Amino acid sequence: MLKKGLVQVYTGDGKGKTTCAFGQALRAVGRGLKVCIFQFLKDEKLGSGEVMAFQQFKEKVRIVRGCQTHPMLALREQPDLKSEVLGMVEEVKKTLISGQYDMVVLDEINNCVDSGLLKVDRVIEIIKMKPARTELILTGRGAVREIVELADLVTNMSLVKHPYKEGVKARKGIEY
Repeated sequence: MLKKGLVQVYTGDGKGKTTCAFGQALRAVGRGLKVCIFQFLKDEKLGSGEVMAFQQFKEKVRIVRGCQTHPMLALREQPDLKSEVLGMVEEVKKTLISGQYDMVVLDEINNCVDSGLLKVDRVIEIIKMKPARTELILTGRGAVREIVELADLVTNMSLVKHPYKEGVKARKGIEY
């Protein structure tokens, strides 16, 4: 159990926000901590190397995936998405209140706020209700000022160069 849990934010247009959060989770599991990861806006059909790897640690890691997105539509154009996001937020609150986990990761939650699927007040409420000994990690592009100000650690991943611009598609085991 942690003596003091902090709030970490990984944001920006660069690659590596989810990977960084999963690395933190792996480190926590390696030290005997319990972790719960909520993946907002992730396409389950693609699969994820990180999720597959964590299946080996089922007793220490719980992964909740939801909010199925359609890759060809803007987030705002997907009518059921907002209610799915709100449903996951309620599950996040229950999880935090339970006190069962030393670390809770909210992967892509910043994108939910940035795209208008979730009001920033909901995320602020989550941050403020975080138990003192729970580490809370938020990822996704477009972290808003209010969340950045509440966080203890903020890393902005900046894009300098990416092979996607040269036509290289996401690769299994590297990007997902």
